[in-house]
Amino acid sequence: MKFLKRQSAVTQLMRHPRQCTARRQSYFIFHLLCVLAIMAAAPAAADPFSALGVTTPKVRLNAPPFSLTRLGGGTADLTDFAGKVVLLNFWATWCPPCREEMPAMQRLWERYRKQGLVIVAVAADQDNGKQVASFVDKLGLNYPILLDPEGKARNRYEVVGLPMSYLIGRDGKISGRVIGIKSWDSPQAFALVEHMLQQE
Repeated sequence: MKFLKRQSAVTQLMRHPRQCTARRQSYFIFHLLCVLAIMAAAPAAADPFSALGVTTPKVRLNAPPFSLTRLGGGTADLTDFAGKVVLLNFWATWCPPCREEMPAMQRLWERYRKQGLVIVAVAADQDNGKQVASFVDKLGLNYPILLDPEGKARNRYEVVGLPMSYLIGRDGKISGRVIGIKSWDSPQAFALVEHMLQQE
């Protein structure tokens, strides 16, 4: 019986060679399309910037320099953090989304500070820093806080709303920009920071 079934299949093939060829072609095209779809999706999935929703520039430019007053006294220049991965965050105490994301930034800072990450938070408040100091103490933040009441740094970075953040690589060039809040203590954020820390 098996022999007869095989013979019947061969007979069908001999009688309808075009139909068989068409089926093979359709199967080949289907599998080819599946492979191409997987290949197209792979780079996006592997890109840590896209995974976190970070906008990347077509051409990486040097981060604009600035010099601002530190909370607690003294000044800080962007060059003070040369050779590190910098998360430059623009925020204000009166900004509810800012208050929401900053504890997550603190956890990110604690996780990667010894590996070369620095978080620099530039406050837009226009007071003498007392309100900023109270806010920072309440949330237990200990990464660098800078004061920008006149908006000098905000203008240089074209800040259009708060919060807004920039990711700066070890080479001092801008790698990405974020408008709005992000989950900085998420697996996607960890993967992105680890990726940047590995870059020269």
